Amino acid sequence: MDETEFWEIVDSTRTAADGDPDDHADLLVDRLMGLDPDSVLDFARHFEARFNRAWTWDLWAAATILLGAADEEAFDAFRCWLIGQGREVFEGGVHEPDALAELLEEFDEEIDGDGEELGYAADEAYERLTGTIAPDLGIPPASAEPLGPSLDLADEEALARRLPRLWDRFGSPSPSLRPGGPASPPV
Repeated sequence: MDETEFWEIVDSTRTAADGDPDDHADLLVDRLMGLDPDSVLDFARHFEARFNRAWTWDLWAAATILLGAADEEAFDAFRCWLIGQGREVFEGGVHEPDALAELLEEFDEEIDGDGEELGYAADEAYERLTGTIAPDLGIPPASAEPLGPSLDLADEEALARRLPRLWDRFGSPSPSLRPGGPASPPV
């Protein structure tokens, strides 16, 4: 499986799911079930390589801005979701995380940003196809620390300086005040 086929599978299943991450994961498993086990492992390798590439401080800062907070587990789920958004958004976000301000049409923290199940889709499809757990993919693990200059993710001023366009569009001390966030109750 080449990179183009990988992204076609990601894009077609996301479109069919109408952007819902849970439905996307289910449709991705179904689509992968139509492939042979070696192709499913190829898909998994493409996914894992991109997941590792997204292990950066700046993308973690982007996840923190978009989600209001992001511990390591939430950031893992965010990286899966980012892959699920397709090649343009993923590559643009990895290259320049601040560009997510323009690359994301909208962001609803109730449904967006959590693509954890996408990260398990290839494993699930492989296990259903073969009755065995997927073997080691041979992908080197990500570094212990995210790539790039470190950042205090609790420091809103530092987040705003690092990713000014994303902060201007989505950053706010209160999730209810963010564009697309829940409306504040009437006073």
